Amino acid sequence: MTLSRYAAIQASRRWPMELRQLRHFLALVEERSITRAAKRELIVQSGLSNSLQALERELGTPLYVRGTRPVRLTAAGEALVGPARRTLTSAAQAEQAVHHTRDVLIGTLRLGVSLSAQHLVPFASYLGEFTRDHPGIDLRLRYAPALAMISMVETGELDCVIGPAVSQVPGVRMTRLAREPLHLVCRADHRLAERAEVDMRQLANERFVEVPPGWTARLLSDAAFAGEGIPRRVVCEVGDWELFLELVSAGVGVGFAPVGLQYPVLTGPDSVLRLIAVEGVRLERHIYLILPSVGETSPAARRFADQMLRIHPAGS
Repeated sequence: MTLSRYAAIQASRRWPMELRQLRHFLALVEERSITRAAKRELIVQSGLSNSLQALERELGTPLYVRGTRPVRLTAAGEALVGPARRTLTSAAQAEQAVHHTRDVLIGTLRLGVSLSAQHLVPFASYLGEFTRDHPGIDLRLRYAPALAMISMVETGELDCVIGPAVSQVPGVRMTRLAREPLHLVCRADHRLAERAEVDMRQLANERFVEVPPGWTARLLSDAAFAGEGIPRRVVCEVGDWELFLELVSAGVGVGFAPVGLQYPVLTGPDSVLRLIAVEGVRLERHIYLILPSVGETSPAARRFADQMLRIHPAGS
């Protein structure tokens, strides 16, 4: 073997994967479809398939099971997901850090948001000001349950989150921005509608409309009933606050909702809903700015957090 041939082989072993291949792999992971992943990456399906096959050859193992719908990863594919995400995040941060030295911020800010917190933390206006100041930044907004978004910060899928949490979470930085009580919401013709306050034991036999497990409001209400040792019946789960209120308004059941929700079904002059404080338990959601550890925070997220906290100081 010639020296030049040996050097070429060693070079290929030292740098076996390309960022483009990892990006294509993660597109497949998140879309669970070759067709959707290719569309997302703006390439033809055969191009995406060839890129994935090249990655598999370099790693010496299949990464996904052919012919499954949705696409199912092999054990090797599952093992690659986390390192691939961290590699792409580090590469993006490296590029942004270089531009940051020239005071030019570029890249993408991946932000998780709780839409129902907009009346407490008007993040749309904050993002408007941020992007006007930094036109090189593109935004990618995600909406998900609170626990899922915090997990996505931990795994590097999101750069930061503006949303609720029940308590401080180790491994991420959390700055409380606002807080808001949850009240019982029921129809005006409900037996408790005229009361100024209710206690948990008065709700023992009620039918409840609830948000899904993993939402902060659900964690709080489940804990309140468990703390009192009171069973309850959840007759409907829905992952949308406006529809939640519509269902209560229609008489499906009662529920617990943040008091400041700005939906006509609750705030309109013809609303049939009533909000009643709950005594004896602390039903209060807190809205946080959530960031990864200092060393893992992207320049865009760091600049956005600094700018937002100047406008919206941390709440108590």
